[in-house]
Amino acid sequence: MKIRIYGDSISGNCLKVKWTADYLHLPYDWAETGVLTGETRTPAFLAINPSGQVPVVILPGGRPLAQSNAIILHLAEGSDLIPADAYDRAVMLQWLFWEQYSHEPAIAVRRFQKHYLGKPDSEIDPALLTKGNAALALMNARLEANGSWFAGGAISLADVALVAYTRVAHEGGFDLSGYSAVKGWVTHVEKTLPIG
Repeated sequence: MKIRIYGDSISGNCLKVKWTADYLHLPYDWAETGVLTGETRTPAFLAINPSGQVPVVILPGGRPLAQSNAIILHLAEGSDLIPADAYDRAVMLQWLFWEQYSHEPAIAVRRFQKHYLGKPDSEIDPALLTKGNAALALMNARLEANGSWFAGGAISLADVALVAYTRVAHEGGFDLSGYSAVKGWVTHVEKTLPIG
């Protein structure tokens, strides 16, 4: 049976779910749900996800599931995107939590304000640029010290989650040229995942 994914194609959080499903060859229907057009605030959508956020999936049997990293964890259960080793799996989870707490709130938010809302830099909180660059520097150091992937020596959900907004960080005014390990990793992940 197919799952139904409600997502906005401009959202890295939504694309994580799509890429995970595509990588695992899971059948799904994609329901484009525009954040900028207010589609996540309609009564019909709020009946599916009262928080008014995408992504959300409807699983076989009609059960809904929200929050991008929870969704990809559920979809990838038992697959090679989740390391078999308990420590490597915990490291993957560490990066998933960090991505939502320290990476996405700076890089994705600044990208949205700059690229989609068209705000000039003078109207965007300057702390977002500082925090985003700190996140990129931490990622770069990790990759320089530990190789091509973030957990377990192979692609995992940590890479899926982190690449979603890192690959478009330039749209938020972040310059990846100073983070060579991150740039190389983005290219590597894009060649490994079905990113179109």
